[in-house]
Amino acid sequence: MRRKDLILALLVVTVWGANFTVIKLGLAGVPSMLLVALRYTFTALPAIAFIKRPNVEWYYCLAYGLTVGVGQFACLFYAMEIGMPAGIASVVMQSQAFFTLLLGVVFLREVMRQEQVVGLVVASVGLYLVGSNSGVDALTSIPPAALILTAAGAAFWGLSNIIVRLAADRAASRGEQLNGLSLLVWSSLVPPLPLLALALMLNTPETLWRALSSLNAQSIFAVVYLVVGATLFGFGAWSNLLSKYPASKVAPLSLLVPVTGLITAQIVLAEQLTKVQWLGGLVILFGLAIANFGQALAQRFQRAGKRLTPGG
Repeated sequence: MRRKDLILALLVVTVWGANFTVIKLGLAGVPSMLLVALRYTFTALPAIAFIKRPNVEWYYCLAYGLTVGVGQFACLFYAMEIGMPAGIASVVMQSQAFFTLLLGVVFLREVMRQEQVVGLVVASVGLYLVGSNSGVDALTSIPPAALILTAAGAAFWGLSNIIVRLAADRAASRGEQLNGLSLLVWSSLVPPLPLLALALMLNTPETLWRALSSLNAQSIFAVVYLVVGATLFGFGAWSNLLSKYPASKVAPLSLLVPVTGLITAQIVLAEQLTKVQWLGGLVILFGLAIANFGQALAQRFQRAGKRLTPGG
């Protein structure tokens, strides 16, 4: 990977890692469902005036918008509103890789390799350690509902990956290539109304209006960051990198997102986690590494062993 592209990739994962801290800052002044609704409203508008419609049927946009906006981010934002720490959220959300694998087996008839199963088991142990309420203060004691919702958000993320794959296959069957940014922007028209309905279920109209009418600089910064930084810049730059390099060179860099997420949360929010929870985060990352690189490492060791074997 060229140096400027590597720098771009590192900038993207840094922006995505800090995204969790920014969500927490935004939630200080805006209820969770309203904050997600604002994110998707301003992702779609005015971008749809400049970006053409995706070259797939409308129901792919509908399904993607529902799974990502109403599924993934509604679960994540509400989990963080009720007590999920930003740093730990950045780690747990990476379990989407395993949900993608499991759903790929169900919907795409893919075969899960042995190292992916091992990685899933290891990451599950890490998730248990992260959720252990072993802390002595509110920052380290994670409400079970918050942990479950974050894991549910990761599951919806995995489901959205399957939808994207199906949409890409559909476009390819017509000799076309799916425009990922176009799909993201146009599908952003879907979540706002369901999210506003959820907001009215969780909050009074007076609470929502008060939050909108009294947006402070921190809340406005959070919305702008989520729309421009994490969504349009992050996704656009990542899609560009995937179009220039093999996925095997780009995708592993996303494992740095929890690292930047934990560091940012500790610096900005002063989140203090227990040693067990730090260990759990490392175990999750280790499980992800096994699932992503286990086969390549095994093949490398096998080739090395043949070279060292007499007559090999």
